[in-house]
Amino acid sequence: MLGAVLLAACGGAAREEVPRAAIDSDWPSIPDDAVFGQVSAVAADSHGHIFVLHRAGRPWEEPFPSDPIAEPTVFMFAPGGALLAKWGAGDFIMPHGLSVDAGDNIWITDVAREQVLRFSHDGDEQLVLGERGVTAQDEGHFGRPADTAFIGNRALVADGYVNTRIAEFDRSGAFLRDWGDFSIAHAIAVDEERIYVADRENARIQIFDHAGELLESRATPTGGHPYGLATLGGGWLVSVEGRDRADRFGAIVRVYTPEGAVERSLDVSSEDAEVSLGHDIAIGRDGMAYVADVHGDRVVRFELSPAQEPSE
Repeated sequence: MLGAVLLAACGGAAREEVPRAAIDSDWPSIPDDAVFGQVSAVAADSHGHIFVLHRAGRPWEEPFPSDPIAEPTVFMFAPGGALLAKWGAGDFIMPHGLSVDAGDNIWITDVAREQVLRFSHDGDEQLVLGERGVTAQDEGHFGRPADTAFIGNRALVADGYVNTRIAEFDRSGAFLRDWGDFSIAHAIAVDEERIYVADRENARIQIFDHAGELLESRATPTGGHPYGLATLGGGWLVSVEGRDRADRFGAIVRVYTPEGAVERSLDVSSEDAEVSLGHDIAIGRDGMAYVADVHGDRVVRFELSPAQEPSE
């Protein structure tokens, strides 16, 4: 009782309690000699492979260093968790977002390089957007680009930490247009009819049609900050919130109905939530969900269904 009184007197709020997801503790299998850490993004390809982007132990510290990460930063796992391939050594300084297009090409954003890069499935560089190390909001530059999504021939870049927009390019890299006004457009996802943007610092998800016209501004239910988005089709959406209203770290997953109601919430934080930060989310071809926990140096796999164990 005394603790509750002191909490109220200080203007604080208790952490949200939602069911804990049943994490697959055996996934993935990472070799003992692999350097793995600060997992920032996760995505699935058409074959069921799970791509994980990480910083190989490099912390997010500003000003960013200038030297690239020497170790491989892109790991490709089989659905069962076996590590099938790794690449990206020497390519990135502060990798952030990873997305897979319809041709199974891999698009990666690097907030230190100020670039968006497209690779083949096997890691061969195909295309580079932006000028390395130069920050601006125009057709040839980015401001810490965060994520990428695709509609037909269009690549949509959530740009970003410094810039306030969505920048669109065709698949050859030609600039098409930009639009929107966000306070850190941290993630972007699309479905058959809509574009979803995690407007992170405004604690909301902005929803647009494919022409970029605003349809809905969806505040998160408890004021948490959305970091990652994934679509389920038919207007269903999944998000992961990495910070709550009080800016405490964690990883709360929300499933939204097409009407915008929260169908379920799950906690995928580690037992000590303060060492977790849910940064990205993906849905595999097997229907399993995957969350990149950037502070926890891990990627977690779980069924996207209510768990039986309550959060503590």
